[in-house]
Amino acid sequence: MGFAVDNAALSWHVILRSHADYYMAHVRNVRSFEINSVHQLMSNPFSKSCDEPTRIESDLLGDLAVPANAYYGIQTKRAITNFNISEDHIMDYPPLVWALGAVKLAAARANHDLGLLGDDLAAAIEQACQNVIDGKLNDQFPVDLIQGGAGTSTNMNANEVIANRALEIMGYEKGNYDHCSPNDHVNMSQSTNDVYPTSIKITFLRVTQDLIVHLKQLVAAFAAKGEEFSGILKMGRTQLQDAVPMTLGQEFHAFADNMAEEVDRLNENVRLFNEVNMGATAIGTGITTVEGYAEACVSHLREITGFPITSAPNLVEATPDTGAFVIYSSALKRLAVKASKICNDLRLLSSGPRAGLGEINLPPMQPGSSIMPGKINPVIPELMNQVCFRVIGNDLTVTFAAEAGQLQLNVMEPVLCYSILQSIVFLARGMDALRTHCVEGITANPDVCANMVQRSIGLVTALVPFIGYEHATRIAKTAQETGKGVYEIVLEEGLLSKDELDEILKPENMLRPRKIKPDLPV
Repeated sequence: MGFAVDNAALSWHVILRSHADYYMAHVRNVRSFEINSVHQLMSNPFSKSCDEPTRIESDLLGDLAVPANAYYGIQTKRAITNFNISEDHIMDYPPLVWALGAVKLAAARANHDLGLLGDDLAAAIEQACQNVIDGKLNDQFPVDLIQGGAGTSTNMNANEVIANRALEIMGYEKGNYDHCSPNDHVNMSQSTNDVYPTSIKITFLRVTQDLIVHLKQLVAAFAAKGEEFSGILKMGRTQLQDAVPMTLGQEFHAFADNMAEEVDRLNENVRLFNEVNMGATAIGTGITTVEGYAEACVSHLREITGFPITSAPNLVEATPDTGAFVIYSSALKRLAVKASKICNDLRLLSSGPRAGLGEINLPPMQPGSSIMPGKINPVIPELMNQVCFRVIGNDLTVTFAAEAGQLQLNVMEPVLCYSILQSIVFLARGMDALRTHCVEGITANPDVCANMVQRSIGLVTALVPFIGYEHATRIAKTAQETGKGVYEIVLEEGLLSKDELDEILKPENMLRPRKIKPDLPV
């Protein structure tokens, strides 16, 4: 597929007669370069060269040339021209193509069951839908995900591809819509307003399972490090200040459990997408359908997808409602917020190597500076932070898109779909990178951790039940002022014997609740 780019050659060899001539030539060349660069950025990769064979198709607005070998038709061609925004196309998300094929197949079977489609035509449409489901026609879905029209271009892209493939199956030329029409046959008993939201819901049902696989793998990686580091004592911190001792293993197990919670949240929220509005057609009243169509379509959709799809009890309510998308996007945001916080922790714990915490080492992935030799940066946690920021921003877009619905339809569903799909893809890729390029290769610095525990004033907290808060406060202040250790001061003042102090400060006695019989000094 050729690019429609202005390839006018730039003249870099200009005969200059004066400084003024040089300056003006430079300005013209730079301007020409800028214009050509903008044209390249804005060009559409699906624009066809004028010498490529075409066929003429017609619609409400008139005639238009469509590539002769394309399965898509005139409305898709118009969408290619109208919506050249994100450079993310339906074809770039195969699960969305799969879902569109599944919805169209369910509709065709329901229409055939009800006697609305003849056997031969139904068989051809079903075979074409199966080709879409099998991914054989993915490259025929070139429409940008960001589009006006509430998803009409997406729906018509599917209708045209399936109609032209069905025509081919029946032995007719592409575009010979008298025998199989994108609107009258493939879109029978349907509207964009039920096909599009149903398709994106089914897409999310499918891709969420992949996202959860990546999430579980990351959880397992953190848990494995938790086991590996279980015997390494370190200081816990609150408000970036020394708190009380813990193990590095406890810290990593906490990361694992914190992320594991999101598996349940995702599973809980994605179930909302099982309820669809197929049969609603334009606004939920079911106009252009026959009795029993909605039930038959949903039944076939359950069989085709394997998901427990149900029909919304009130199709008028369900058609403009985007509440499921809002709450699901918020679950993605919650996952992103947690993942970003953990990446902040990894960056802090690995800070150094000489002047930071330095309790862990992240795998070195690349040189860190063009000016500071030897510097290695925590690039993978930084990457994941930025992924999470994008997901949080996408959630805000979903919120605005959901709020922007009016009356019986929400026309902003395309950007809602795009934002959620992007969040899912970014999170899956980001978590995979975090696991394979960072977490699995983390090593600990036990000596650094132990030294910080020994030097920390935070140890005094463990003594409070035995010597009282007032004595503990005074000891902490003395340690801070003199640089002495808590252990040393307690022994100097005779508040506890060495054996008592050693027993209290055993790691196993500081890391979990224990039975104590405090005998506080008077």
